Amino acid sequence: MEQGDVGMLEFKDVSFRYAQGVKSTVENLSFSMEEKSFVSIIGSSGCGKSTIFRLINGLEKKEKGEILVDGKRIEEIKNYSAYMPQKDLLYPWRTVEKNLFLPMEINNTSKEEMKEKTEKILKEVGLFEYAKRYPKELSGGMKQRAAFARTLLTGCDLLLLDEPFSALDSLTKIEMQQWLLAEWEKYEKTILFVTHDVEEAIFLSKKILVVTQTPITKFEEYIVPMEYSRKREDMKTKEIIELKEYLISNLRQKVRV
Repeated sequence: MEQGDVGMLEFKDVSFRYAQGVKSTVENLSFSMEEKSFVSIIGSSGCGKSTIFRLINGLEKKEKGEILVDGKRIEEIKNYSAYMPQKDLLYPWRTVEKNLFLPMEINNTSKEEMKEKTEKILKEVGLFEYAKRYPKELSGGMKQRAAFARTLLTGCDLLLLDEPFSALDSLTKIEMQQWLLAEWEKYEKTILFVTHDVEEAIFLSKKILVVTQTPITKFEEYIVPMEYSRKREDMKTKEIIELKEYLISNLRQKVRV
């Protein structure tokens, strides 16, 4: 999809500045992404990547422009996106099962349905035997799987994942990336993923949006030349290595924090 085409998510000339900000963080930004696609935003820390998410999910209010999901203004719709931040934010006093109940409790889902849906998804993410455990009893990767399962249980088709693996060790991070791709292919959700890790963005994404300036007025877009399903070995091709080196070089030259 070319920039400006109507898609699952669309920004149309969106501008935003924080109350204490001298200049805008986002200025006249337009972009779109297709339904069921996996798109990553990359850029250095503090460049405004997470602000894009806060605008999409309504935690921040834009100054001007329109944000559309499925062609509808976000101010006019509910439950259109689900947000998964860097930290798992599981409540330590709730079991894994009851943490997953949360989005359904908000939607007044019956106890029977909550139980049924939670059991099903815990089996699918490999955590069924940990349903009655507390977060402190889980590894970092298991906590992130539980948090992702809870995100899925919102029922939203648009998932916003904000550096969800940044706190994990390198081996667990690699395992979780492979796991996330499998879950994305299974559930056919639309995922917008924020990361500062170029290799992670390449491995996961169909398309990469690069922040090269602040305020963010546009993204530089790159299609990843790699088919799904993917394996780590696919990252060793000449084309992918060249893309990785180009993106790293590009970010070093252009991004201003």
